[in-house]
Amino acid sequence: MPRRGDGLVLRGKTWWLDFSHQGIRHQARLGRNISRTVARELAAVERSKALRQDAGIGGKKRKDISFDKAADEFLKWAEANNRPQTVVNYRWYIEGLKQSFAGKMLSSISPFSIEKHKQTRISGDARVSANREISCLRNIFYRCMEWGKFDGSNPAKQSKRNQAGRLTREPLTRLRFLSHQEEHALLAAATEPLRTVVLIGIHAGLRIKSEALTLEWSDIDFQRNQLTVQAVNAKNGESRTVPMNTVLRDAMKKLREASDGEGRIFHSRGGQPFRSIRTRFTTACRNAKLSDVTPHTLRHTFASRLAIAGVGLRTIQELGGWKEIRMVLRYAHLSDQHKADAVERITDNSTTLITTAKSNSA
Repeated sequence: MPRRGDGLVLRGKTWWLDFSHQGIRHQARLGRNISRTVARELAAVERSKALRQDAGIGGKKRKDISFDKAADEFLKWAEANNRPQTVVNYRWYIEGLKQSFAGKMLSSISPFSIEKHKQTRISGDARVSANREISCLRNIFYRCMEWGKFDGSNPAKQSKRNQAGRLTREPLTRLRFLSHQEEHALLAAATEPLRTVVLIGIHAGLRIKSEALTLEWSDIDFQRNQLTVQAVNAKNGESRTVPMNTVLRDAMKKLREASDGEGRIFHSRGGQPFRSIRTRFTTACRNAKLSDVTPHTLRHTFASRLAIAGVGLRTIQELGGWKEIRMVLRYAHLSDQHKADAVERITDNSTTLITTAKSNSA
């Protein structure tokens, strides 16, 4: 631990200088297997260099920017280069980051402070959010370095990742999907247009908020019986076309007959496009006596039923718009009965010889 006003830190057998000046953090390796006295003399030289650099003496002054200004600039960039939903997500992540870094200069954010933020979020049961927030922070640093607004290293780059590429292990919770009985109960408790939104999730596998609610009537082709998710709304940035089965086609036709056929399909009575169905959906689930069900459960149900029907994983991947096949494997969980039926199939056309041991009795 450094002494007050000293800044000397012994890590193992190596002495370091670690201090902050005007919101800028300075670190310098002084030497290994040296005495504190020698380390103090070397630190004085390094400290003088750092202070002269901060003052712009003998060289260019380091560029620095506050986290708040950096976040604002980053959001402006995101609005011009990313999908609207991605910008909404970034805003959410930045709100989480502000809990630890609001009012601080980027130069004062260290790997330790990032680790402390991560542990705080994890202890608050926000493990997944911690991953997304630190990834967002890393992007903020890189953009500011690219724009010439910050001179220094990216402390978020040092956050360790696991083999799956995530900063912390995200729990693989049970993937909930609806039985046919639960689907009927949910549809009975839902009113339009929520009922059709539910059918789109179950029978077309669309992500509800970013893909289903952004559908326009021009995306529906009744002649070819298909709907199109535009690239601007797709999570992977690629448009895809999904065939409509008879159940979904009939529901969409009824909704079409009751509308003017222009613009967004799903909107309020006042004509404003739906941004979310969370409240309506939660109420319908409560009335249907369904627990542990979210709008994303509908997408789980879509992939699960395709897998149970024997559809290949590559086809499921294309229909659902997953970029990696490993994501499909998480959704393609099968029912116990389907597994039993699959094992039973190997008995078809098989010859089983049953022999009985000879009796030794006379």
